[in-house]
Amino acid sequence: MNVFSWESFFSALNRSPALWISAIDILLVTAVIFSAFLLIRGTRAVQVLRGFVGLALIVLLLSSIPGLTAFRQLVSWILPTLLLSIPIIFQPELRRALEQLGRTGSYLRFLRKNEVSPVVVAVKDASIRLSQRRHGALIVFERDTGLQEYIDTGILLDAEVSPDLLLTIFNKNTELHDGAVIMRNDRLAAAACVMPLSTSSLSDRQMGLRHRAALGISEVSDAVAVVVSEETGQVSIAHNGRVIRRQDPSRLDEILHAFLHNRQSTKGPET
Repeated sequence: MNVFSWESFFSALNRSPALWISAIDILLVTAVIFSAFLLIRGTRAVQVLRGFVGLALIVLLLSSIPGLTAFRQLVSWILPTLLLSIPIIFQPELRRALEQLGRTGSYLRFLRKNEVSPVVVAVKDASIRLSQRRHGALIVFERDTGLQEYIDTGILLDAEVSPDLLLTIFNKNTELHDGAVIMRNDRLAAAACVMPLSTSSLSDRQMGLRHRAALGISEVSDAVAVVVSEETGQVSIAHNGRVIRRQDPSRLDEILHAFLHNRQSTKGPET
């Protein structure tokens, strides 16, 4: 009875360079498929991909039936068009992948900062009080992806960040409370900004407008968004196309620091 051993496996690879090429080929294909899955997980692209794969299987089965010459000819005409439509269908996901690739070189810059920013502390203090008062809020932190187009939709402030200023902005009696606040370079760049609304499958009917806006900006950029629910007072964080709900406001500075420095956080359930 032959017993598998890693020594014999690598010995066989050394004797046949073609096996190394095949192994690398399989690993590359696996990595691409796994990366694509992580990229589209939780988005509308999952449903589109399921439908596309299901349709492709049906077409392949029908094309294998002898005698369907006209159908096979029709498929040969349509297939190139379908392949060309893939970049259009998955445009948001492709854009997100390219942005993430472009940001990889800047990750080390954030890791050099270990102290929690005073701005993050101010946001934590404001979020605690906003949560207690049931005042809704949406606070967006700009990172590598510029948010100037969204800043231009709001009221430019370029102000020093403080809890009192955030409480004033998100007071229900002010005209600025409905939009988002955008933080740039430790300054409050603008208020009452209009964010893109998410259209992903995560954005269900139970998700309010602020949560959809937070999710939307996290899908098109690397921004981190803090949401305070007007109905429940719960604090959530949106990042990288995900909303993590029911955050502990008293620990929001630690959690935000982790997100802004690209360290994974497992606080709260994904939705």
